[in-house]
Amino acid sequence: MNNLESLSLKELKQLQKDVDAAITEFKDRERKKALAEVEAFAKERGLSPSDLSELTSKRTRKAAVPKYANPADDSQTWTGRGRRPRWIEAALAEGKSLEDMTI
Repeated sequence: MNNLESLSLKELKQLQKDVDAAITEFKDRERKKALAEVEAFAKERGLSPSDLSELTSKRTRKAAVPKYANPADDSQTWTGRGRRPRWIEAALAEGKSLEDMTI
């Protein structure tokens, strides 16, 4: 191994680039090796690539349906999830209940 103290700044930066490239190449090789192992494992069990893609598919969630509407402006609605809108807070402060604003 080189004595790092004897290297110039330019040589150290080149060494750093070389090490970064070597690390990237190593990670790529390991990833490809792991993928090949997974593929072989799946093939042994009769699974196709589309079967494996189910592992990474994300579930979609339907948009929440509004449960409350502002009596003064029907275009303002709230699902009941998350932080209460200002108009809900104002109505509650006036003595109304959530049931009064239910759609």
